[in-house]
Amino acid sequence: MVANHIHDALAQVKKLQELIIEKRFFRGYSGRARILSAVAALAGSAVMASDFIPPTPAAHLIGWGITLAVGLILNYAALAWWFLFNPRIRRNPVMIRPAVDAIPALAVGAVLSMAAIMAGQFGFLFGIWMCLYGLAQVAYRQSLPRGIYTVGVAYIFCGFCCLWLQPPFTNPWPMGLTFFLGETAGGMSLLRYGDDTDERDNDQPL
Repeated sequence: MVANHIHDALAQVKKLQELIIEKRFFRGYSGRARILSAVAALAGSAVMASDFIPPTPAAHLIGWGITLAVGLILNYAALAWWFLFNPRIRRNPVMIRPAVDAIPALAVGAVLSMAAIMAGQFGFLFGIWMCLYGLAQVAYRQSLPRGIYTVGVAYIFCGFCCLWLQPPFTNPWPMGLTFFLGETAGGMSLLRYGDDTDERDNDQPL
């Protein structure tokens, strides 16, 4: 009899623990927006590799700037819609805290990029971008699916390889293919996560 009570108590503790972990998860990012960003990165690479774009660092900086802008618009527009217009959640500014956790890594990436550009060291840019973006993904370890952490580690590894090998900056394919595969994998992870938990969105005050 006592053993049954202990078993029931342990089951309730485990269920409560799972509920607490579930409440901590962040659902503001869109898997579809992330996959569209992956397509944008691949399309941008194809354009920059074509004869229409001169093979100069300045032209490719503009191309990657446009690609970045498209990705930011897609992802943060989806985040804004989720927070402002999704009727299934109770809005609280604390809910978007996980999105803020990535800002330090991205800010450091921007500073290092400017330093490399000013020094004319364009060969470091791909590695810097991959490593710092990977660190931003790792920051979500406690609030997004495990697959996002894995994608972040993969970005960091690819960044190390680019820092070591320094592929030509005017060859967009190392960057484009890495981000296409990484963002597609990240988007699929978010879609699986969302499909399994959509019905619980309105109970997530974080």
